[in-house]
Amino acid sequence: METNGELFPTAYHFLMIRAFLFDIGNVLLKFDFSLCLRAVAELSEVADEAEVLARIDRIKWNYEDGQIDRAAFLSSVFEVLQYRGDEPKFIAAWEDIFTPNEPMFELVEQLAGKFPLYLLSNTSEIHRDHVFRAYSVFARFTGGTYSYSARTSKPGAAIYEAACRDHGLEPASTFFIDDLLPNIETARRLGFVAHHYHHDRHDALLDDVRLAGVDLPQRVL
Repeated sequence: METNGELFPTAYHFLMIRAFLFDIGNVLLKFDFSLCLRAVAELSEVADEAEVLARIDRIKWNYEDGQIDRAAFLSSVFEVLQYRGDEPKFIAAWEDIFTPNEPMFELVEQLAGKFPLYLLSNTSEIHRDHVFRAYSVFARFTGGTYSYSARTSKPGAAIYEAACRDHGLEPASTFFIDDLLPNIETARRLGFVAHHYHHDRHDALLDDVRLAGVDLPQRVL
């Protein structure tokens, strides 16, 4: 069977979806990291935003993978950038990258109470704690598995397996939503029902959720 340019198993119509598993970045929330880079560069010896990103990137991945803690992340970034600001200014810039994806918030509200909802995200404790404070939609989620605490990240299989253990998920009855194709490919290889999401094609997600046997109200234009 083919839908939205992607192949799905012929049994797709007959699946019984029992849970949903959501990525955060560019799924529930859009993000623009350039906002952070601009603010950080203004208070650093490194003025070029691309160079700021290059210097932060490896430290950031180690932090999101749980290889270093928050204090080590901040001290390492401040050192490589010769950052002149204080910690609250940096944290404010680091957090100020997100905007709501309102159609996805609407979908969460439609699913909440009918299905258990979980999160699976490559993220840091700074971002995880911030989005839970800033956006009430996260109260709709029963739990989550995060790279910084699992100490492993997508697209590796280990974090998906951790999510299954954490939340009692069966891949074949779990609908997974992510914006990155390598993450989707791993999920499908492990047996999840998976949708490769882009916010400009939100209706394609709704079509696939319905195709998986989930009743959703039709959107009123």
